[in-house]
Amino acid sequence: MTTVENVSQTGADYLYQLERAGARFQERTAQREETCRTIDRRGVLYADDPDRVTKRLARLNADWSLARSVERMETVPRTTTGSTLPLGPNAFGADVLGLERLMGRNDLTGVAFLEGGHLASRPIGRIALKVPGGVRHGTGFMVSPSLLMTNNHVLRTADEAARAVIEFNFQAGLDGRPLNPAVFPLEPQKFFATDRDLDFTVVAVAGRNQANEELAEFHWLPLDGAEGKAVLGEFVNIIQHPNGEPKQLALRENQIVDVLDRFLHYVTDTAPGSSGSPVFNDQWEVVALHHSAVPKTDGEGRLLAVDGSLWQPGMGEHRLAWKANEGVRISSVLRTLSRLTLTGTAARLRDELFRAPGTPQTAPGIPAGPTDTVSVVEDAARRDLDAALLNLRLGEELVYYDAPADAAARDAYYAGVDAGADGEELRRTLTELLEETHERRPSYKPSRMVYPWVDLHPDRQLRSVYSGKTFGAEEFIRADTAAETARLRGLQEFLLRESSVGPAELAAELDALEASLPFNCEHVVPQSWFHEREPMRGDLHHLFACEVACNSFRSNIPYMDFPQFDEVHREDCGLREDNGFEPEHHRGAVARATLYFLLRYPKQVGDTKELTRDRLPSLLAWHEREPVTEYELHRNAAIAEIQGNRNPFIDHPEWAAAVDFSEVWA
Repeated sequence: MTTVENVSQTGADYLYQLERAGARFQERTAQREETCRTIDRRGVLYADDPDRVTKRLARLNADWSLARSVERMETVPRTTTGSTLPLGPNAFGADVLGLERLMGRNDLTGVAFLEGGHLASRPIGRIALKVPGGVRHGTGFMVSPSLLMTNNHVLRTADEAARAVIEFNFQAGLDGRPLNPAVFPLEPQKFFATDRDLDFTVVAVAGRNQANEELAEFHWLPLDGAEGKAVLGEFVNIIQHPNGEPKQLALRENQIVDVLDRFLHYVTDTAPGSSGSPVFNDQWEVVALHHSAVPKTDGEGRLLAVDGSLWQPGMGEHRLAWKANEGVRISSVLRTLSRLTLTGTAARLRDELFRAPGTPQTAPGIPAGPTDTVSVVEDAARRDLDAALLNLRLGEELVYYDAPADAAARDAYYAGVDAGADGEELRRTLTELLEETHERRPSYKPSRMVYPWVDLHPDRQLRSVYSGKTFGAEEFIRADTAAETARLRGLQEFLLRESSVGPAELAAELDALEASLPFNCEHVVPQSWFHEREPMRGDLHHLFACEVACNSFRSNIPYMDFPQFDEVHREDCGLREDNGFEPEHHRGAVARATLYFLLRYPKQVGDTKELTRDRLPSLLAWHEREPVTEYELHRNAAIAEIQGNRNPFIDHPEWAAAVDFSEVWA
């Protein structure tokens, strides 16, 4: 028998879990109250860490650009789609509705939500454990083809698990009559792992029962340890067997109010969750293992029952007076399981659990057939394209540039800046402000973040930053999506072709693919100067639409102001020599973007091959000669809404001459 046990020496039952949950809830009172105020005042998108929210949006195939557009739309549902967005039926999809539900703008959902919930409920069953004098119940759910998860306080030991069974279909059918439960014994001799502090137990289940039913008929719920499955303010769903009763659903009744390193707190006005139940987001992904209520206590800290008397464990969970729920984050459970030292059958079964998240799913809990690499790549590209075109369509409904609103936002942003300070102090102040307010840091996705809204000119067209040629935004969106699809296919082929690939070989292949399949987007501070690191790579303030030919023509050559002479290599994009490039158009815009970069990321550029300090006078001259345009004002306001920070040289052009740049060079 293989048994792994990692237990605390303090406490051994549900009372211990109640006391610890209550202590954690009490310790976090100030943070939780501030979170609730933020949710009420600003909404779900602003209550959690911006990086976590960005990851949550990405799982919904959304981004900050789309989210900000949605926020500014009217909230009256459309009769044709149920969405609050100005979209026709052909543009409406689950991604849009999922985003609106996350933001609390729309309680409608597609019928697929119910179908997904039905499928997600199949792997959930009632645990029955024989104990002296009767049977103790809890909830459990399959997390791989062979493994069941529940709480440690439901199944504390391998001996207890050997006396327990899992009962699937313990519920009413469509006609209201009870279904015949499918009962499977547990097999702790094959796998048993438990952790009392995290209050989880994972145990093997027999593949076939005495009625010759197969466990595989009930499928399993894949677990994913990645962030982004749920954020503060989001509502979650619990499927459970409360007090051993038939299977029931708490649908969007619990709102997440706190995220700890290892636990989630979620509150509701209805009944508490049942021990061992999975906690789901609206996409039926498991975000937590429910394990405890946060109890109400009297003045002496004693637990109270619902009738006001002192609660005792023998009364059952359903008699506990409570004020919140606590769940164990699935990422914490997976991290602990991954650290166990296992061999033989136990190691193989544990490995099956960790393969689960990457297995394609036709629906929650149902493994699909063999992976079709090409179809997966094309599906990802299609989703990116649809999201980018949705951003573009929503932009058509927005005011291009709201000058009064932007002026108010600008004044508030720089309220703490002393414009009369000396040059070095002003630079430090602005650098600190730009970093502090750079709250949201989107990854490099020009087709979704640059072309649909940020880089549009007043005629709602794109202009190539160096040549000034006009392009439709959809043209660039489709071209970049095609390039990204080709890159992914090339990368897949490379990985299939090469039996052993190290980090250096993979990086070289990625560089080669990017060079052969470039985007129509220009980093005015070339990526090679900062080794393609984020957040520099995705910082929208220095990203501009630029056709591939001009992008290649400039390469990573630094800017300089040319005297006019015949030997200079001239194209529509501008003038170039080996040591300098001067754009034909938008010199003022690229100068201000570069100056922003120097402020935001001091010491990142400036060696002998990059933007040395002797190029600064050219940038300042371009800035002076070409004043800020409405296009740049729009860009600055749009980027501020997405990232949180602004370009000071667009808002206050006079500061360019006042700032001391001497300490920004590497």
